[in-house]
Amino acid sequence: MSESSPSISKETSIYGDKFKIASWNVNSLKVRLPHVEQWLKKAEPDILVLQETKTIDENFPAEEIQNMGYQVVFSGQKTYNGVAILCKDEYLIEDVVMDLPDLDDPQRRILAATINGIRILDLYVVNGSEVGSEKFEYKLHWLEKVTNWIEEQSKQYKKFVILGDFNIAPKDRDVHNPKSWHEKILCSTPERNALQKIIDLGFADSFRLFEQEDETYSWWDYRSGGFDKNMGLRIDLVLSSKLLAEQCTASYVDPEPRGWERPSDHAPVVSEYRNLQ
Repeated sequence: MSESSPSISKETSIYGDKFKIASWNVNSLKVRLPHVEQWLKKAEPDILVLQETKTIDENFPAEEIQNMGYQVVFSGQKTYNGVAILCKDEYLIEDVVMDLPDLDDPQRRILAATINGIRILDLYVVNGSEVGSEKFEYKLHWLEKVTNWIEEQSKQYKKFVILGDFNIAPKDRDVHNPKSWHEKILCSTPERNALQKIIDLGFADSFRLFEQEDETYSWWDYRSGGFDKNMGLRIDLVLSSKLLAEQCTASYVDPEPRGWERPSDHAPVVSEYRNLQ
């Protein structure tokens, strides 16, 4: 975990500056670090959370990220999983949580922090492998424990954003071929019900607060030309608490990095807010 810089308030005009919060499953930070740097320069998010960093903490490129103008906290493991939260240098990272008290899970999938008065929860939700499998049952158990913790946190934090790779497509409209995915992993009723339980705690799927183009996805399989054919799923989400949903001015997927050389199979997802002082 990096040391934090002194907190500096971000000035906001009466019209409200954009405060941009983003999520990206990078599928190996070692491979995708140049992409992260390129995207940070292009998009300039205030906060970026990452999933599937796939690196142990000792090898995490904290110095390189700090040289990009961002401070970072991270929780990693070898080869699999791994999460990180980046924020611009002018903000203070506080109250970091890497493990939930009621969830025994050695996998590095959860990272929470408070930044600029906003509670940020970065999730890399269990994939589940196949409906009905032991891994699927563990996914539902994992989501239940995380949901319970979110409910407790919601009592304390009114500015709360939960974002990351949820490994769940919320609705059929978030799936390129609903018939072929019907009741399969990522699209099954139990998974969608588990996601809805989080939303029912007082959150909104930020993307659906706005009119969006049909067939907008955030993940495309490397196989069979998934990206070129736009055969994807929207499984990377930004959930905003009621207070933040009211101040959300835009939410979108940025597919450009998915077309770069040696890309992640996911694209960044972004939500923008106003008046977050």
